[in-house]
Amino acid sequence: MAWIVLIISGVLEAVWATALGKAEGFTRLWPSIVFVIGLAASMFGLAWAMREIPTATAYAVWVGIGASLTVVWAMLTGDSEVSWIRILLILGLVGCIVGLKLIDPGHS
Repeated sequence: MAWIVLIISGVLEAVWATALGKAEGFTRLWPSIVFVIGLAASMFGLAWAMREIPTATAYAVWVGIGASLTVVWAMLTGDSEVSWIRILLILGLVGCIVGLKLIDPGHS
């Protein structure tokens, strides 16, 4: 269950990071609200998952998911250029995230 919560929290990290960019220094109401709610939910989920997943692994996976999805979303919406190198780097990041999950011994 901790891994599911961590993955959802990573997705929420991408949500709040994207909303923060759209909030324009907190001058736009709805992106600012999405940022605050997404940030709170993401942090709560990360903290909850870290009860069972080692901190280093949980944090790396959380950041990796958030960063990957933020870049993918930016490419899909046209906010960022789509390139093969960018796609390959994201796939490498995802591979590293999966690797961390596979070698995680969990808490004893």
